[in-house]
Amino acid sequence: MNPTFDTFVLPEEHQLLRKTVRELAEDKIAPRAAEIDETAEFPWDVNAALLAADLHAAHVPEEYGGVGADAIASAIIIEEIARVCCSSSLIPAVNKLGTMGLLLAGNEDLKSHYLGRLVRGEGLFSYCLSEPEAGSDAANMKTRAVRDGDSYVLNGTKRWITHAGISEFYTVMAVTDPDAGARGISAFVVEKSDEGVSFGAPEKKMGIKGSPTAEVYFDNVRIPAERMIGEPGTGFKTALRTLDHTWLTIGAQALGVAQGAVDYCIGYVQERKQFGKPIAEFQGVSFLLADMAMKTEAARALIYTAAAASERMDPNLTFLSAAAKCFASDVAMEVTTNGVQLLGGYGYTRDYPLERMMRDAKITQIYEGTNQIQRLVMSRNLLKAHPAR
Repeated sequence: MNPTFDTFVLPEEHQLLRKTVRELAEDKIAPRAAEIDETAEFPWDVNAALLAADLHAAHVPEEYGGVGADAIASAIIIEEIARVCCSSSLIPAVNKLGTMGLLLAGNEDLKSHYLGRLVRGEGLFSYCLSEPEAGSDAANMKTRAVRDGDSYVLNGTKRWITHAGISEFYTVMAVTDPDAGARGISAFVVEKSDEGVSFGAPEKKMGIKGSPTAEVYFDNVRIPAERMIGEPGTGFKTALRTLDHTWLTIGAQALGVAQGAVDYCIGYVQERKQFGKPIAEFQGVSFLLADMAMKTEAARALIYTAAAASERMDPNLTFLSAAAKCFASDVAMEVTTNGVQLLGGYGYTRDYPLERMMRDAKITQIYEGTNQIQRLVMSRNLLKAHPAR
């Protein structure tokens, strides 16, 4: 069952999953969405509900205690939660982002220990890549990790970290060989309780207010060497491989926001009357609504195609995931903006959900790589696949 139409046929288990997540989201999350946005507080009750339903980290394989949801199932979970509350959708989305490096490059002991703790609800997992002077240019990071016997000592600052201070666990990229450029970056698991870890004040954001974003500080943080993910110098490669699999989850989040806007507007334009009839009967309104739904369905097809590519480790995954994130987030911004327009003055007030959806949609064009970066990624992949003769 697709949110509006049966246009994209999925296996029965995915359809049942959508129904389950939709019911939970409508019952437990939707009534709280406006309050979460207004108070800008992390929704621990929503986290508990997702944990109880095994939806907080469904991507974790069964051998580590998870339910082993595939990439399409993970996208559906994020999509359906984002349809009612974008902030809450970051719980499963960031848990996947934070652990994808472990899944791709971690040894069995590290995966068993930390993925097991995530599944059991012992803490959320965040991802630390960006820095004050290393946003889109992530390879220019300054955070250092220096080997000292059986330990590494970390010093530096990470910025724009989702769930900073809320999460118990962090995948952190740090420079271990300053002379090797991107090949001198390694990945580590750092715990919130490690001595020397601290956090900045939460950012005051336009949207996704219920998902705290802050800086993370590492001041002589000593961690065991066995907490390195993969081999020394492979951290940046792991970071890029992670994003190949998680750009599309941001696309799924954007898709959910767009679908929520479409669904709300369908009901609104049939109830709102002007000049003695529902505004849905005016061609200008009906065409705008049709375009909103059409582009949302196109985004859905691209997201699920990228998710299928993620599942089979398709060589075209980088292009498809970048395209899915870029297209879906652009669609979400357009659809929510048009949704506000359809509601007129009401759309501009907090009494209706469209202004929140519009504010939330904007971040999907920015984080995990701006859409300008996504277009660079896509074009470089195209040119690499079709070199000049």
